[in-house]
Amino acid sequence: MKLIVLGSAAGGGFPQWNSNAEGCRRARTGDPVALSRTQTSLAVSADGRRWFVLNAAPDLRAQIQATPALWPTAGLRSSPIAGVALTGGDVDALAGLLDLRERHRFNLYATRSVLGVLASNRIFEVLAPDCVTRLALPLDQTIALADPERDAPALFVRAFAVPGKVPLYLEGPNFDPEKYTEDDTTVGLELWQDNGRKDGGAHAFFIPGCAAMTERLAARLAGAPLVLFDGTLWTDDEMIRLGLGAKTGRRMGHMSVMGSDANGTGGTIAAFRALGIARKIFVHINNSNPMLLADSSERRAALAAGWDVGHDGMELEL
Repeated sequence: MKLIVLGSAAGGGFPQWNSNAEGCRRARTGDPVALSRTQTSLAVSADGRRWFVLNAAPDLRAQIQATPALWPTAGLRSSPIAGVALTGGDVDALAGLLDLRERHRFNLYATRSVLGVLASNRIFEVLAPDCVTRLALPLDQTIALADPERDAPALFVRAFAVPGKVPLYLEGPNFDPEKYTEDDTTVGLELWQDNGRKDGGAHAFFIPGCAAMTERLAARLAGAPLVLFDGTLWTDDEMIRLGLGAKTGRRMGHMSVMGSDANGTGGTIAAFRALGIARKIFVHINNSNPMLLADSSERRAALAAGWDVGHDGMELEL
């Protein structure tokens, strides 16, 4: 199984278009220590020829242009993209679908909740139903990712609920910021290539948004070969402390790398420490997170804890 990190930043990318913070200034000037990043999306393939995109980031067109594996190879119009799977209804997970409107046939996989979000907004009807088939991802069931044009090597996915919240634009007046959902609103995806060897074979997890580590999630991830996980903020109060916003990471539905104090209480590094995961990669990293800077103490701390910091174009293979 081949994977390519198409984008690794949180909403707004890095640099964010209207941010004048130090990290964004450095990224904007091409500082190699502050690599630019587009919004989080992942491509996965069983054979390196037919690809499935996980989350259609608003930057998807630029991500395709930067990734030769996703370029057309046959005829006047073609694409190796056979399908798209979504982990939620946030803008940075689905806005890129509008870039795929040029009558290319592919399958679109999402939970019933997210399919409902798409159905309620007529702009997504530009994905003509005779070209784009919308398929439900039921929780905790194995689904074969299929190429609508031709047979493809077996690639399987299982969606599972993780603690999260509804997208900001769906919160409404009665939204309770202290409560998380744990249903098909926010999901992680488990992927593997050979259905007969799922338990003992190579498999990967893609979880770009997660509000908390639960016992059930920890048990699911334990011993995994590869996990790409939510790295939005370094500390829970990061946005407030830097004067960039009024929300904590928890209010936004994201764990933070170091949690709420210097000891890492409630943070991702601490939550993963005993899970025995072979490779751990942070994605969905906010422009305020100092871990983005290769010369920061936070980057050194993440690496020392056994994590990689995702970057656009990162190639992985299981």
